[in-house]
Amino acid sequence: MEFVTKIDKEKLEKLLSEYHALDKELIVRIAEARGHGDLRENSDYHAAREDKSMNNLRIRELTLRLESVQVILEGEMPSDMVFLGAIVRIRDEQSGGIETYKIVSSKSEGGETEHREVTTTSPIGEALMKVRVGETVRVNLPRGERRLTVVEILT
Repeated sequence: MEFVTKIDKEKLEKLLSEYHALDKELIVRIAEARGHGDLRENSDYHAAREDKSMNNLRIRELTLRLESVQVILEGEMPSDMVFLGAIVRIRDEQSGGIETYKIVSSKSEGGETEHREVTTTSPIGEALMKVRVGETVRVNLPRGERRLTVVEILT
């Protein structure tokens, strides 16, 4: 299950709607390209069919994702544990380094911030969800295991 804000769910639904609209355009493109003659040598036809296949894949993936999301409202998020939208300061137990993360449902576009964004579905985001200050979690990453302790919940 993926936790998202109401705004994020609306964005996903809008994106799905755009993919459905594109699907209709691709059907028209395929029909027009089919009318140009021999399909074996018709690059427009093959390109449109490939575009439609990719669009269908996006529609399936997004539909499945929307079926598994749970909308979290502002007032429902606990303040004493790491949850969607929380900015947390954590300590890497191996290096002793302190880092600040924000738990998000999807990464934002650009913009420099004082913290790194991690999604609720990333290894670090999953491990930190519902953890309280002082608790240590183990995260399996491509570069190996990390043990992270929540030092402070800032928001």
